[in-house]
This record gives sequence, structure tokens and C-alpha cells, in this order.
Amino acid sequence: MDKFKTHYDSPIGGITMIADGEALLGLWFDGHTEDADDDNAVWTDDLPIFGLAFRWLDEYFAGRKPKVHVPIRLEGTPFREEIWALLREVPYGETVSYGELAHRLESKCADGRKVSARAVGGAVHHNPVGIIVPCHRVIGADGSLTGYAGGLDVKARLLRLEGVLEKPD
Repeated sequence: MDKFKTHYDSPIGGITMIADGEALLGLWFDGHTEDADDDNAVWTDDLPIFGLAFRWLDEYFAGRKPKVHVPIRLEGTPFREEIWALLREVPYGETVSYGELAHRLESKCADGRKVSARAVGGAVHHNPVGIIVPCHRVIGADGSLTGYAGGLDVKARLLRLEGVLEKPD
């Protein structure tokens, strides 16, 4: 599979994206993952999928809920893929705790399996398409900001942009 890479300059830092030509495979803030350092990916801005992603990010960073659909391809373990699907259901401007995501998966599966908040955190940590798959909307049970691959300062800025947190004076 051919892979392509591009860069987006956001108001809160550079973002690297990887796609296969049809779907977005990864989106990371610069310097926060080795996955973005795929040496087999060819640098280009000239892919329709990147155009869609740029429009989505432009809308998002303008403080609006993006209306652009960006095809993504998430590949991981079945458990991670289930959690990532639940992340996509967390609405713009809202948050959910790791424990609540665990409860949602337990309810959805209805097979009696127990899911721990810690296991959910592991799956959230491995989300390859940040922002679009909104792992930044997951918070601690007490409402605290916990873990984010881009750093807690970036997580706070994203949540402020969505109106979840108050802007500092």
C-alpha cells in the first residue's frame, strides 16, 4: 500500500498526516509520535483526501463543528477499534470519562464482559487519528484532564476551542 504524508500548520502547532490516497491513516501533532515518521510515505499536498482533511481542520480551528466528511481507516486490535468507534460518537463540545466509555462498551456488547477504564485509556492512547477521532474529549472521572499524546496543554486548548473549558483571562 502506498502511503503519503503532508503537513498542516494549526494555530496550536504543526500536524503531520498520513494517508493511503483513499483514507486518512494518521494525524498527529508534530513531535508527539514516531508513527508520523514513516520513511516510506511520500510527501505531497496534492491528494483529495488531504484537501478534505485541511478543510476539516480549517473549520475546526475556526471554532466550528466541522461539516466536512474525512474518510479514515483505523487499524488496530478489535478492542481498540471498538473504543475508537465510541470516540467518534462523542459530540463536539462535550467530554466523556474513561469509565463512561468502558460502560458504553459493556452496554453495547451486552456479552457480559467487563471493561476497565484503564483498558479504555490504553486504547485511547493508541488512537492514530487525533482530533478527528476525538480522544482529546476523554477526561478523568473527576473531570481532570489526563493523558494526551499531544500534551495536556494542547488537550486544554482543543477543549477551550470547543467551549468545554473556559478561556484563561
